[in-house]
Amino acid sequence: MAGFRSLARQVRDPQNDLALRRYSLRKCLERFAPYGHRATWDHLCTLHGIEPEDRDFDPVRLVAALDELEAARAVWLAYEAEFADRRRREKHAGLRRPGSFDDWHRRTWGGFGVAWCDDPAVHPSLPLAEVLRRLISALRAAPGATCPVCGDTRLVWRHDLAHEPWFGPVCTGCGVLVPQPVLTAETLAWARQGRPSELASVA
Repeated sequence: MAGFRSLARQVRDPQNDLALRRYSLRKCLERFAPYGHRATWDHLCTLHGIEPEDRDFDPVRLVAALDELEAARAVWLAYEAEFADRRRREKHAGLRRPGSFDDWHRRTWGGFGVAWCDDPAVHPSLPLAEVLRRLISALRAAPGATCPVCGDTRLVWRHDLAHEPWFGPVCTGCGVLVPQPVLTAETLAWARQGRPSELASVA
């Protein structure tokens, strides 16, 4: 099975026909898709002017979409390396079992669904790398009362998500499933009660 970098080379190779290059980009999303496969593909197509079912498109747009995906992957790989280094230090200090704070990372190892968007048509308009930087920064900071991606206070608790953890606070502004560790207990409580308009009072 081809890895991400091998598939990326196929996307960039002008000797390959457009159908193969497009297929290879889609296959890249099986290795790394921050919003999930369908939502990440929709994001790349929207931002780079690629019609999802178009078979005769400008290859420059395809490469631009790959560039964005690779930039986001670089941010995520740096975070994973940092996480692995921290866990090695913790194990050396006798902490063998990860804390509950790391549950989010365990479910997103490899970067698939790290900023899960359950509705493929609702996702942030920011570049993927910036979305990941904002999420990672929020994980390093004190819990807050807003979505770390777009700053919206309208968070609602969903119980029917199509991706693990299957439930959690979803931002109605950008569609991202917000990692619970980045939100205050009060904010999570408001979201569970289905009263997102009240979040502004605890922001």
